[in-house]
Amino acid sequence: MYRVEELMQVGKNIYTYTISTDVDEQFIDITYLVREAIDKANIDEGIVTVFCPHTTAGITINENADPDVTRDILVGLDKIFPIDGDYRHFEGNSHAHLKASTMGSSCTVIVSDGHLMLGTWQSIYFCEFDGPRNRRVIINTISS
Repeated sequence: MYRVEELMQVGKNIYTYTISTDVDEQFIDITYLVREAIDKANIDEGIVTVFCPHTTAGITINENADPDVTRDILVGLDKIFPIDGDYRHFEGNSHAHLKASTMGSSCTVIVSDGHLMLGTWQSIYFCEFDGPRNRRVIINTISS
């Protein structure tokens, strides 16, 4: 099971979490961490940006109601970017770099009345593609 370490405030409204992943590839719902940062920053109206400072992990927004959706995304990415592809990168993790680039390193969500303006079935996910590792997620809350 993955582990999340305590929130660390690194700026006026910038918060960092450490996520210790426990498998090669996984999607971790971090929506609750983003909500926690919004609460700590006391943001009523504005935006929040979630950023991953790693080249083999990413951030995405997708469905939270059916866990098979994130599983299917991983299966689809494995078909497009197989581990044993024709890659030249000497570390052997080019597939993880490609998957992270496809997902992206950040997302931005509107905050209204202190709440994330996500759709009914949406969550914010940290995407691990080269685990297990200790990772950071940085959340910047910006008040309107």
